[in-house]
Amino acid sequence: MQLRFLIPAGLAVCALASPIQAGELVRQFSGDRSTQTAEFEVAAPWLLDWRVNSDFPSSMGISVTLVNANGAYEGLVLKTKAPGNGVRLIQQGGRYSFKVDATVANWSLKVEQLTREEAELYTPKTSGLPD
Repeated sequence: MQLRFLIPAGLAVCALASPIQAGELVRQFSGDRSTQTAEFEVAAPWLLDWRVNSDFPSSMGISVTLVNANGAYEGLVLKTKAPGNGVRLIQQGGRYSFKVDATVANWSLKVEQLTREEAELYTPKTSGLPD
């Protein structure tokens, strides 16, 4: 699976609705410590919209790994030692959870379903960050 940091290019994301439609929130998770989230199911393509903050930014750190329904690690989707936010476009659907390892960090993760057309509105960031 190829994971990349991406930036939005004017994509509007709808609120939670049933049944899940393109551009809509599938699941949202938040916390202030390490955990493994509940499982969620999503079709490709989908977006991880993340936000991280801390009262002690010089001491914080967080890494988030995507875990498939069989418990196998699919890949690291976020790792930072600074407050911030961003999105990750993921081109593989399935049943997943996130393994969050957080130190002195408040975090929020949103899983959003996209259509292929919506996914094309996202372009890779050229900051030199690893894939």
